[in-house]
Amino acid sequence: QVQLVESGGGLVQPGGSLRLSCAASGFTFSFYLVNWYRQAPGKERELVATITSDGGTTNYAESVKGRFTISRDNPKNTVYLQMNSLKPEDTAVYYCKATRRVPRREYWGQGTQVTVSS
Repeated sequence: QVQLVESGGGLVQPGGSLRLSCAASGFTFSFYLVNWYRQAPGKERELVATITSDGGTTNYAESVKGRFTISRDNPKNTVYLQMNSLKPEDTAVYYCKATRRVPRREYWGQGTQVTVSS
């Protein structure tokens, strides 16, 4: 059974840190590019960070560059999103997505809530 399960969300004060995890099962995770997205209430889903299948290349949205770091541990079938210097505008549900081009496959997790508030 294919699964992507996010964890690590919660309530944190501005300036604080959280580390999100995205754990995969049921497919060959190391073949997949992984994205983190987020969606705040009333807003469209936003791409936050991307990591290639081998972890060699990463990309970030301008709004999180220098504060967030995406990484992966393929033997553990897990991708991480380290979030530092959190701001209230980072409040959202965070989702991970795994994508493979050939054959075309795409899997989403169920999301984890991050709330940044004093």
